[in-house]
Amino acid sequence: MAKTHSEIKLFHLHGTKEGVVSVAHINEPYGEGSEPVVSIGISLKGNALEPEWKVHIPYENIDDLIEALQLAKKEFGKNYVPGEEAKPLDADEGIGGD
Repeated sequence: MAKTHSEIKLFHLHGTKEGVVSVAHINEPYGEGSEPVVSIGISLKGNALEPEWKVHIPYENIDDLIEALQLAKKEFGKNYVPGEEAKPLDADEGIGGD
């Protein structure tokens, strides 16, 4: 089967004039027999088909990604101001998943 791309959702990227975030399902993204992924693309120019940045997330990692995004929103939402206690993560700290 050839690589296929199915758009799931497209929405405006906050804080930009034309930016968009695209979420799509890609079947066989790395060639025949490769596992499907969810592709998240960001285009500041509004071109969802050729985003400047993209990431492929295996379906097996979606729950971990959602958990991390929800934690980021809760802990560091848009009103977050780092205090003196804020520090970068150590190399192994905060890394999870299967």
